Amino acid sequence: MTITEYIEANMPRFLEEWGSLIAIPSVSCQPEHHGDMLRCAARWRELLLEAGCQKAEIMPSHGNPFVYGEYTPAQPDKTVLVYGHYDVMPVEPLELWHSDPWKHDIRNGRLYARGADDDKGQSLIQVKAFEYLVRHNLLKHQVKFILEGEEEIGSPSLMDFIEAHKDLLQCDIILVSDTSMIGKETPSITTGLRGLAYWEIEVDGPNRDLHSGHFGGAVKNPINALTEMLAQVVDDKGRITIPHFYDDVLPIPEEERKMIAAIPFSQEEYNKAIDVNDVFGEEGYSTLERNSCRPSFDICGIWGGYTGEGAKTVLPARAFAKVSCRLVANQNYETISQAFVDYMLSIAPQGVRVHIKPLHGGSGYVCPIDLPAYKAAEKGFELAFGKKPLAARRGGSIPIIADFERILGVKTILMGFGLEANAIHSPNESMDLDVWRKGIIAVTGFYQTL
Repeated sequence: MTITEYIEANMPRFLEEWGSLIAIPSVSCQPEHHGDMLRCAARWRELLLEAGCQKAEIMPSHGNPFVYGEYTPAQPDKTVLVYGHYDVMPVEPLELWHSDPWKHDIRNGRLYARGADDDKGQSLIQVKAFEYLVRHNLLKHQVKFILEGEEEIGSPSLMDFIEAHKDLLQCDIILVSDTSMIGKETPSITTGLRGLAYWEIEVDGPNRDLHSGHFGGAVKNPINALTEMLAQVVDDKGRITIPHFYDDVLPIPEEERKMIAAIPFSQEEYNKAIDVNDVFGEEGYSTLERNSCRPSFDICGIWGGYTGEGAKTVLPARAFAKVSCRLVANQNYETISQAFVDYMLSIAPQGVRVHIKPLHGGSGYVCPIDLPAYKAAEKGFELAFGKKPLAARRGGSIPIIADFERILGVKTILMGFGLEANAIHSPNESMDLDVWRKGIIAVTGFYQTL
């Protein structure tokens, strides 16, 4: 039986199993769902065993447990470690969903639910490809699965877990389905991810909110101070002004710039899709280069003072902001984090006190496209989608990919099948069922080519 025939014959069962995962609200950032995290881990263990793993277990951590599964053929060639995560984002605001986020709803060729794509749907692609190969005695590689329950909160337990289980997790290549493609008709393999550094800033002024008539113009306003400081971080050419910020930023290779230029892209359609009349970024780079290969700085949230209905003339005592930098390969997020703190303190005006708390971060990642495992992934995509996939860096961050390389010493292949239309992290998250089927075919092709 071919992989295509197998998928069609078993699709009702696949959808039922997919739905059983979705029905468990495994929201890692909300403590009230701790029991659901344990239930979801248990369900994944069942599915790994049913798919053909010779052993699968739930392994404890400092936080939510890990699910580990393993299959070893009689004479294994390579060892592939498959990583995924079973935690999901919150579903609020509920009123924006067109169907129950915890019940899979199929319409217009898509499956709608929280986790449909990120990452229950994509992780299931890996498991179903594995299942087909095992049941048809076609798998010549050892396969290990590791599924975590804290990816959406920064994977706080993962590094310690990898360090403690380095021998167990030893492999030749890591395979991850938690990224996206350029488009349904333009398959692509993610060859790079940006790193991340994230901070919370608090600016304190007077010991209480003051009357802006009595004190305005005589006392430094913390919100004014905060916005003045943040406005200095990016100059009018889109360059970040933190001293030594670009010291380790490598230029984009000319060959890669040509590959990026070959990606189908309309600036007009891009602007229209997000309803902006123009874009802004680092001078000398295209939009696709800016949002994937170059670093960036963003204010993610800012608050303070009175924000209720009507007017209240106060000079606030405190102001707050959450800010982040997307980093590129070779930039150390800890170095950048401290450089930002030092810079902010150096430009802080008199009359206020500035406190900066680094929240989390991670390094960027680049995958060489001449790796045999990359070539195998490329062949898998070609078998599934009928065309050679483009190599493309993506602007998002999966910090644990760099951690895997640092601790285990191996590269990761990012075989992601998400689409922008899937709206991960948003209401009405979904997965294109045709792409999901092709994802299984692509992963199957990867193993048979490797």
